[in-house]
Amino acid sequence: MSTSTISEEYVSTASRPSALRITDLRVANLHGVPFRSSIIRIDTNQGIVGYGEVRDQASATYALMLKSRIVGENPCNLDKIFRKIKQFGYHGRQGGGVSGIEMALMDLAGKAYGVPAYALVGGKFRDTVRCYADTPSVPDPKEMGERLLERKRRGFTMLKMDVGIDLLWDVPGALIAPPGSRDDKTTMHPFTGIQVTPKGVEYLASYVDTVRSIVGYDVAIAADHFGHIAIDSCIRIGRALEPFTLAWIEDLIPWQYTDQWRQLTESVAVPTCTGEDIYLLEGFKPLLDAGAIRIVHPDPATSGGIAETKRLGDYAQERGIAMALHLAASPIATMACVHLAAATENFLALEHHAADVPFWSDLVTDLPKPLIQDGYIDVPDAPGLGFGDINEELFRQQLDPRSPVFFDETTQWDSEFSHDRLWS
Repeated sequence: MSTSTISEEYVSTASRPSALRITDLRVANLHGVPFRSSIIRIDTNQGIVGYGEVRDQASATYALMLKSRIVGENPCNLDKIFRKIKQFGYHGRQGGGVSGIEMALMDLAGKAYGVPAYALVGGKFRDTVRCYADTPSVPDPKEMGERLLERKRRGFTMLKMDVGIDLLWDVPGALIAPPGSRDDKTTMHPFTGIQVTPKGVEYLASYVDTVRSIVGYDVAIAADHFGHIAIDSCIRIGRALEPFTLAWIEDLIPWQYTDQWRQLTESVAVPTCTGEDIYLLEGFKPLLDAGAIRIVHPDPATSGGIAETKRLGDYAQERGIAMALHLAASPIATMACVHLAAATENFLALEHHAADVPFWSDLVTDLPKPLIQDGYIDVPDAPGLGFGDINEELFRQQLDPRSPVFFDETTQWDSEFSHDRLWS
């Protein structure tokens, strides 16, 4: 047997990675999965495709504008392409195009090499990934407790609910707020003038107490969506919630205010958490370097995808900070996060926002049904993101009526160009 024959016996020949080239980028716009999401498909000259996902409720344009920058590239050159396109992302939903393409590149490179995506970022620390179920809040704390209890009975060992001023607007004496502030969604927290009174703080504490009495103390519960209130109200609320051993209190103030986050963290005995709208590791560094939060909470569909968020997790670990993952997505971005979570040692839990979407697990093939069992997702060993294919029939059923695009041709983006260099 010749040396070349022996080599071929042990090498996957489904793809020739050195000759692999990107030939196209297309999207499918879905809704109700659980929100609006654009699924990216990257095609290649060897017939293998990679899937990614633009962050929920972001524009597919953030990905489409990058098509001309990646066509002709070898998708296995993951870092090279990421460095080329990362300048076109930003915080919030504006990071969705770069992050979704990175997920698709990981899917492609894994398929080309015949390895799961987690192997491309250093291997795995765990075989299963813990999920936490986010649950929309209702005014009645007993009903809220029952909703969370239903999730617990389905096997989730971690839950999340909303606790904030949306529960207080109709409670007399609970809030001091300027006229029109209830409908103001664009003024940042320190500038709204909204204050939570002692009665409001007591009401929120009683709400959480009732929920805890129903759900019990053998399951972790996090709290989110406190409202656009300034730090003094946040501190009072945080202190009032200390007896209920919450997993964390999330996004009380905008992530940009590092000094205020440090003040809040030092003032309460409840873990503080933020990060879902931050793009790239460099965006997180001020919070992490200052020890301003206890838990970092990136959304990989904004923060830069798998490899960049893995770097973030490692950076946070060096500073004694755990990492949970924010996500409201289809199984495609979810599986990208599963590989990321498997490869990151200081990972806590991955958000699941589709517990009430009955068809959610069926959007892709060749994964367990349901995908989440007893609150965990098994880490697949199949190449790339680990699923077989999309469920085309179900995709078509879930097309966004406002833009019902199903991987239509995108030649109008082929010649998009600018002089992109950031230096002279």
